[in-house]
Amino acid sequence: MYHESIVSELLDWIEHNLDQSLTLDTIAAKSGYSKWHLQRLFKSFTGQTLGTYTRQRRLTMAATELRMTQNSVLRIADKYQFDSQQTFTRTFKKQFKTTPAVYRRLEQWPSFGLYPKIELDETHAEITAALGVTEKMSKSAEVTKAEASKVTVAKVGVMAGEEMEVKATVSGESELEWMGIKTAPSYNCQKTAWQNWKPCCDGAVSKTC
Repeated sequence: MYHESIVSELLDWIEHNLDQSLTLDTIAAKSGYSKWHLQRLFKSFTGQTLGTYTRQRRLTMAATELRMTQNSVLRIADKYQFDSQQTFTRTFKKQFKTTPAVYRRLEQWPSFGLYPKIELDETHAEITAALGVTEKMSKSAEVTKAEASKVTVAKVGVMAGEEMEVKATVSGESELEWMGIKTAPSYNCQKTAWQNWKPCCDGAVSKTC
């Protein structure tokens, strides 16, 4: 619960400082955690990295200004801490699949590429639910595996009860022996203790042919 409140406060702080110079160092200093621990903690509650979330929110706010104000693209790029209009245009296009100038002139305002602020309670509940489903699937797989193991043991028990013999050989013919089949050159049915073996098709002999 304590960690959740820390991340929640951090989300609010980021939201109010999107037009400031935000780096991992400054965010870590604000939280009081090391950069490594903060990244791990933030992702565990939000499902995103700090850098990705901050960039998406900055671009979302920039897109809003493009539609709602007459501020120039250069001014908006500078406000949201992009080092040049070219960098802003390139990054904006990756998220919105169009340039800022074209985005501003679109007849309708598409929702594609817009990322709202994360509300931690809802997001954390969704992540927890997803983890719960994964855990249930894992447990179900373990149960299925256990049931399959029981069936295998039962089959072996039946085979033993019927005095069926399974032989393993170093020559790689164990699978054929298990099926009651051997190749004719290495198994001469005329000189074996298995008197009931008879010639079979394709140069093989089988007790059940």
